[in-house]
Amino acid sequence: MQRSHHSAEKEGAQRPTPKRSNLNSVAGVRRRDRHGRGLRGPLTPPRTPVSRTRAERFDDLVRDEVRRLGRRWGRELAQVEFTVEEVPPVEPWFDGPVPLGQTRPGTGGRPVRIVIFRRPVEARASGERETGRLVRDLLVEEVADLLGLSPESVDPSYDSPDD
Repeated sequence: MQRSHHSAEKEGAQRPTPKRSNLNSVAGVRRRDRHGRGLRGPLTPPRTPVSRTRAERFDDLVRDEVRRLGRRWGRELAQVEFTVEEVPPVEPWFDGPVPLGQTRPGTGGRPVRIVIFRRPVEARASGERETGRLVRDLLVEEVADLLGLSPESVDPSYDSPDD
């Protein structure tokens, strides 16, 4: 037997109020069909290069450069960890140039870490090509400093305009 809303209210039961949520802010959720055009979803498959975030593309760039350096300096860099962080840990009153990269010494059994800071690097570069060059030069400088060599001896393409 069906029950009307009016009879439920007469019996003292209140109708549940629908909860509103913002589905547009949740990634991967399809929005409702408001204008009869069908459900809307992502425009590209998740594994295509177009759908990768800027942070994922930056991580790939750093990984490729580390792999390239590892082909020549693999034994020397075997105990070095390479990481990407969003921003450097600086104090609010810090009044100097924002670091783009940093070598952190290994302490307590932890390996030496070379860190590249994504947001300052992207802010300094004017495009993807320049970002690639900057990442390459930063990694070469940090590795050269760690090994006690000149950047040119670590990578002959250091500081050259060509890729």
